[in-house]
Amino acid sequence: MGGRWIERWEPEDEVFWREEGERIARRNLLFSVLSEHIGFSIWSLWSVMVLFMGPEYGVDPAGKFFLIGTATFVGALIRIPYTFVVARFGGRNWTVFSALLLLLPTGLAFAVMEPGTSYTTFVLVAALTGVGGGNFASSMTNINAFFPLRKKGWALGLNAGGGNIGVPVVQLVGLLVIGTAGAMHPRIVLGVYLPLIVVAAVCSALFMDNLAPVRNDTGAAKEAVRARHTWIMAFLYVGTFGSFIGYSFAFGLVLQTQFGRTPLQAASLTFIGPLLGSLVRPVGGSLADRHGGARITLWTFAAMAAATSVVIYASVIESLAVFLAGFVCLFVLSGLGNGSTFKMIPAIFLAQGHRKGLAGEAAEAYGRRLSGASMGIIGAVGGLGGLGINLAFRQSFQTSGTGTAAFVAFLVFYAACMGVTRAVYLRRPAAVPETAEAVTEPEPRPGYAKV
Repeated sequence: MGGRWIERWEPEDEVFWREEGERIARRNLLFSVLSEHIGFSIWSLWSVMVLFMGPEYGVDPAGKFFLIGTATFVGALIRIPYTFVVARFGGRNWTVFSALLLLLPTGLAFAVMEPGTSYTTFVLVAALTGVGGGNFASSMTNINAFFPLRKKGWALGLNAGGGNIGVPVVQLVGLLVIGTAGAMHPRIVLGVYLPLIVVAAVCSALFMDNLAPVRNDTGAAKEAVRARHTWIMAFLYVGTFGSFIGYSFAFGLVLQTQFGRTPLQAASLTFIGPLLGSLVRPVGGSLADRHGGARITLWTFAAMAAATSVVIYASVIESLAVFLAGFVCLFVLSGLGNGSTFKMIPAIFLAQGHRKGLAGEAAEAYGRRLSGASMGIIGAVGGLGGLGINLAFRQSFQTSGTGTAAFVAFLVFYAACMGVTRAVYLRRPAAVPETAEAVTEPEPRPGYAKV
């Protein structure tokens, strides 16, 4: 077990947290954000590369959506193993390795990004960029173990938001390249990221730590798979993160295909929504810390349904200005929902520990164990929601030439998410509750519980 290992870690102990834990946790959070940020940029690389692929590449819009969808699909699936390797190899050690692994898809994209390359080659290279999506799962599992429950909403929101912002950053880099060097030079974007990957890996090696108390627990994985709340939260995360990543990858291509924007015009607008959605994610986690994740999540889905209605209206009347306003609102709301849903996860499993008769440190350990294991599954299913969005767009444009039908399907899904959130986490059952009230309190009080 090489590397820097911390043998004692008790974040719920206020004295330990104040004198030692908080400083270490914040340092690990900072460099986790850096590595995850680069990972998200590489995962979303093909949302930028397709803007460089003019007629000389011989790839139609449906083919471009498939390239984006391929990266989304692989990035979603790989999140499951990435969740459990943290305990096996250590958070610091895996962060270093996973950062260096990003050199492979980036270097290959640098080699093949030119007219005349076969479409099959592009698909394979796009699939490899999916490893960047896995960084989210390992990073969130790692940071979840560092922070006490009362700080998890803020810490996980900041960690994820800092990672999510890698999407608009790579899109801004693409805009800068298209605006200065032109759409014939995609390799400049790739050349920017190759040294940044090395910087992220070196910083992780120098400044991050492994937590010895976090051990690989296959029993936790099996229990998380069997837990119904894992799959309920995965469904809700499809609506929040699936929307964010799916829209982030497809936004520029939708503008080009439906509204006839040039690569430069599309690139100048593409980054706005993902940027705002990333910045607001910690706000969603913070609001959930104060008001309850389920309540914030419910109102977020209601607002997303309203914003989707605006987008459908704009698509029908072909108004770019109204379309942009509605779409940007969707990004902001999905970011809020990302923060609130992830705050719900540790609270739910802590409550389940109390329901099993556990108390104090035993309940907290159970909550950390199950929430960490479930995050990979929830994150993977949420990422697959991004694939669903891209496939819905592909089908909608193939059949009708617009994305209207896809947005109608999204509206129905958000309504379903509202119903599930209210039915499972906000109604007041007469029977024994599934969740615990005031999860930051040492002991839950009987009755309805807020998550």
